[in-house]
Amino acid sequence: MSAHLRRTRIIATLGPATDVPGMLKRVLAEGADVVRLNFSHGEADDHRARAAAVREVAVELGREVAILGDLQGPKIRVERFAEGAVHLEVGAAFTLDCRPDAPAGDAARVGVGYHELWRDVRPGDTLLLDDGLIALEVIDVVPQQVRCRVLVGGRLSDRKGINRLGGGLTVAALSDKDRADIRLAAELGVDFLAVSFVKDAADVEQARALLREAGGDAAVVAKIERSEAIGALGEIVDAADVVMVARGDLGVEIGDAELPGLQKKIIRETLERSRIVITATQMMQSMVESPIPTRAEVLDVANAVIDGTDAVMLSQETASGRHPEKAVAAMRRVCLGAERQFEAGDDFAPGREPLDRTDQAIALATMFLSARIGVRAIVALTESGATARWLSRHRSSVPIYALSRNVRARRRMLLYRDVFPIEFDPHDVGPTQAARAAIQHLFDLGHLAEDDRVILTNGDHTGQLGGTNTLKLLRVGAGGLAIGLGDL
Repeated sequence: MSAHLRRTRIIATLGPATDVPGMLKRVLAEGADVVRLNFSHGEADDHRARAAAVREVAVELGREVAILGDLQGPKIRVERFAEGAVHLEVGAAFTLDCRPDAPAGDAARVGVGYHELWRDVRPGDTLLLDDGLIALEVIDVVPQQVRCRVLVGGRLSDRKGINRLGGGLTVAALSDKDRADIRLAAELGVDFLAVSFVKDAADVEQARALLREAGGDAAVVAKIERSEAIGALGEIVDAADVVMVARGDLGVEIGDAELPGLQKKIIRETLERSRIVITATQMMQSMVESPIPTRAEVLDVANAVIDGTDAVMLSQETASGRHPEKAVAAMRRVCLGAERQFEAGDDFAPGREPLDRTDQAIALATMFLSARIGVRAIVALTESGATARWLSRHRSSVPIYALSRNVRARRRMLLYRDVFPIEFDPHDVGPTQAARAAIQHLFDLGHLAEDDRVILTNGDHTGQLGGTNTLKLLRVGAGGLAIGLGDL
């Protein structure tokens, strides 16, 4: 058995770089657990082809791979320039033209995609373009025009984003394109759907309702990237299945100095509310070009792992970088190294949620015992994966093997830290026979050895959603036979 299994999950974004023949297989073989389809780029047929390729390669590799569809969201952007780009000089006047029929831009003005921008800003506001590389001060606002002065100049090209320092832009969370992409996500059967620029719980619920209406059953990911979301963080976390710390636009709106503390706050709050958390954006940005990460990037990934994030995400590094598979390999090594640096039992504490479910209470008791009596593994027989999620909310010193016959549940569990989903169908036998078969299955796979002690959770009725109500302490006997323990 492996001395240490990687507990933190890796998400790799697909794109032109992973379309190269053989590259997707190498990226998955290096350790990507989840792949991301970025609906901000490419056409529907591109995403269809990539999703099909993922399912095909996963079968070749004999493993589960989950797919995350990421909505573009209502990112406010400048429109196009007549020459493709302009250079803005510090102190120069520059107008953001909010008319639907604004002409192609030049060094004096450019159209914007959000035609109500002029209603949301006031003189004295600072607008940040192209992820903060360009800064404009609002001097005057008239109907359909925002007149500015350039504070920080530079090259500005087509379709770059606009943020207001401090947030406050009222654009809706879901655009017409997003609604079409939600239907595409349902068609592709994605396992996770990420909603961009969420500002409150209602945005999450609206996306979930549209997804269910389209026939999709994916878990919903709330991306925290607007300053308004920080004030509503608790309700957003409660409404979502997964939370993503999307550090790009969030850092632009709140300022880089505030970002590290907020990242830790979001991770902590998400874990306390028993949800899954992803840390994303520029984690190994230098590897878009370089075959190795910088020391600062190594520390960035490691700190997120030590803080308890369930997953770390690669974006441009794998979508369009020169070394997609090396970026995944580097992230895997850093995760493994960081995981070895902390003691799992040091921070055992229940989450905020009341124990109003039996499976949640069983999970809490399991983690309490695991931290104190010393076992080789935790084994959860689960239909929906709910028990595995409760188990994963506490740092574990041992792997959690989640055995399920439900492929959708197994893919969803690929984002749960410490959890290793395994296909297992008890064939409608009783709970005792199912428990023995599960231990035998893990023994045959090489995950357990003779004399290992394990904690097993299951329910009175196999295959029942939310039915976990039993905890057993077992020892692995000769040939993988499960034996009950009379003494600790």
